[in-house]
Amino acid sequence: MRSIDIHAHISPEGYIRAVEQGEEWYGISGMSHQFHLAVPRTMWTPEQRLTDMDSLGVDVHILSTNAVFYCYDGDANTVAAMDRECNDYVSQLTKDHPDRFAGLANLPMQDVAAAATELERAMTQLGMKGAMIDDSVNGKTYDEPEFYPLWEVAEQTGAVILVHQGMQTVVGDRSTRYHLPNTIGNLVERAITYSSFVFGGVMDKYPGLRVCLSHGGGYTCFGAGRMDRGWQVRSEARVNINKPPSTYLNRFWYDCLTHSEPALRMLIDSVGIDKVVFGTDWPFDMQIDWPVSWVLGLESLTQEEKEAILYKNLEDLLGV
Repeated sequence: MRSIDIHAHISPEGYIRAVEQGEEWYGISGMSHQFHLAVPRTMWTPEQRLTDMDSLGVDVHILSTNAVFYCYDGDANTVAAMDRECNDYVSQLTKDHPDRFAGLANLPMQDVAAAATELERAMTQLGMKGAMIDDSVNGKTYDEPEFYPLWEVAEQTGAVILVHQGMQTVVGDRSTRYHLPNTIGNLVERAITYSSFVFGGVMDKYPGLRVCLSHGGGYTCFGAGRMDRGWQVRSEARVNINKPPSTYLNRFWYDCLTHSEPALRMLIDSVGIDKVVFGTDWPFDMQIDWPVSWVLGLESLTQEEKEAILYKNLEDLLGV
């Protein structure tokens, strides 16, 4: 059965060459090098990736540059130049292997005007499908008006915005033990992002905006009832929206990366099967080990639901 993975990361070739030569790449070195060296598959060639995809039964990777390359706290001009190189590299891979790869852009989000320009270039010149961004930009959430120009470009070009946490999450401020910044922090971040888009009125202002929340949207669906209660009883929750926040659940897309069949079933029942897509987090240790087999083996899903997740929804969403 065909499968398309929206949540698959890659390191740009220029960075890999710099690591091999012990050099910096747009100022990135040190811990970033160790991060990649600890996960050898982040340094694999496209050919090695394709071999691994074949072994997993994955037909298409929607490539996104590893989150370590967000660099939102860096010099905006330097990061913009880095992002252009990242995006040119990913775009070329999609041209070299059009049946196996599509791409999401990396954006210099600390400079919204530059981010909007790069997204437009990625969509109109590079043939990419959208962009991957962090849950926040130097502490700013996406209901801030300064991000409106980016959402305008995303809406106009049909870009899909995949939201994926960076190297730090809010949980890390409380505890760095037990891998909690990742296992819990990712899910907290996604619920904050959903709330910011919805309570901030962004989804009403940009009705054509297409946002995909990685890791199954985190705690969003589980917490939707409490968000609704807050909207009912607190006037500040109703400043920008005139209907309960849970009614926006089907305005987003979500990858299937829940690591739990009951959680995935809840996600499908909450947002609709047409909003759930296949995502694995390749090549990191928190990925689904045998992702296609995992989805196909879920007893609570119908065959039609499995096909929708594995490829049909992303064919519709991305035109892949």
